[in-house]
Amino acid sequence: MPTIKDITSQPPVKDPYRYNGEALPMNAGAEPITGLRRFYIESYGCQMNFSDSEIVASILSEAGFGPTRNMEEADLILVNTCSIREKAEQTVRNRLTAFRHLKRERPGMLIGVLGCMAERLKSKLLEEEKLVDMVVGPDAYRTLPQLVEEAGDGRKAVNVLLSRDETYSDISPVRINSNGVTAFVSIMRGCNNMCAFCVVPFTRGRERSRDAASIVAECRDLFDRGFREVTLLGQNVDSYCHIEEQTGQTITFAHLLAMTAAINPLLRIRFSTSHPKDITDDVLHTMATHVNICRYIHLPLQAGSTRVLQLMNRTYTREWYLAKVRRIREIMPDCGISSDIIAGFCTEAEEDHQDTLDVMRQSRYDFSYMFMYSERPGTLAARRYADDVPHDIKKRRLEEIVTLQNRLSLESNLADVGQTFQVLIEGNSKRSELHWMGRNSQNKVIVFPKSDLPGKAPGDFADVTVTECTQATLMGVAVTPTPA
Repeated sequence: MPTIKDITSQPPVKDPYRYNGEALPMNAGAEPITGLRRFYIESYGCQMNFSDSEIVASILSEAGFGPTRNMEEADLILVNTCSIREKAEQTVRNRLTAFRHLKRERPGMLIGVLGCMAERLKSKLLEEEKLVDMVVGPDAYRTLPQLVEEAGDGRKAVNVLLSRDETYSDISPVRINSNGVTAFVSIMRGCNNMCAFCVVPFTRGRERSRDAASIVAECRDLFDRGFREVTLLGQNVDSYCHIEEQTGQTITFAHLLAMTAAINPLLRIRFSTSHPKDITDDVLHTMATHVNICRYIHLPLQAGSTRVLQLMNRTYTREWYLAKVRRIREIMPDCGISSDIIAGFCTEAEEDHQDTLDVMRQSRYDFSYMFMYSERPGTLAARRYADDVPHDIKKRRLEEIVTLQNRLSLESNLADVGQTFQVLIEGNSKRSELHWMGRNSQNKVIVFPKSDLPGKAPGDFADVTVTECTQATLMGVAVTPTPA
């Protein structure tokens, strides 16, 4: 009989890199060199923001700055922001207020707001947040050294211009948020989908894909430096498309997956985030062919009602979405699937909400990211539709979605009990230094005793048999592989 631990005490399943309603700070990971001006970065929001902060760290390092973990000694504090929901922006505003005393104690300190919130609010941020010296959009990080000099002279510095080209393809990110085992690699920026609820096309611009050769080179360099997993990032990675200048060959996302997987069989490949319309059979067959491409797809649903999906401009129906889920499992029966779900979008009726719950049951998600709808100024939804679902109804519907997902997550994990998975060790378990934690191909966290395999270290692989679970975590024992 499988063992179940602390089921009721477990929080909703969360990815530590995605915005989940709480701030996720990222501190620069190296100590400063004496004599350098020092910078401190905090990042909020999606994986792309964390990746962008590593690009910022590289640009500043080239300009003579050194990173610090201690904000009190920083000459420059940067907050890389998220605008996906109103609560995300309010979290950042609260955080800026907390820096006020540092400004008084260090009069020469500069504070900059980066990212999507900077792009959305632009110079308005300088008026509303008096202690902010710089506002820098996602495509303007190359100008940071000049903007720092402008702000240092007492001028308010702003650059939020969006680019039509990939902006940072030749920059080697400084891995300030890395565990030395996994890393993010940006492959494209922007989004063309124009979902009615989303600010991304306005804050990050249109889609543009990075040169495939530079992506492969970055992944190969990471492997040579000891990293064993890369996550290919983009607002919509499956729509990646780049025409090689020398050959004229069109590189699709399926081609890129195969190219990165071919670097070394010991390098795991993940990707995020997908739009269901762009997960083609070519992508699925490529994943199935290469064992080092992880069997995991994040397939955002957003809503289970065809009527609401049309209002959201998601370009698919509930039936089409469910057919895509079936296709994924037909080609890769062991593929993990997660989703994004919004409760209480404009005009959502109880019947629409029940449709969402029904799609969740049929899709059997391993985990999901679940939110109440938050109207964002400037979006299609804000211009066309009234945010007319009362807050208490949104809250109740979200609670029902979370409750169902918790049950689905537990059922998924219980099905893994007794199975053996290859786990990439990432570091110590959060709860015990006597245990390793890592993830399997399906992106599930697995914890096992260090004593099972003495001599293992982060970056090593281990075969682990699952013996028990919670709705969020698998626990097991490491096994010694049988010699071939």
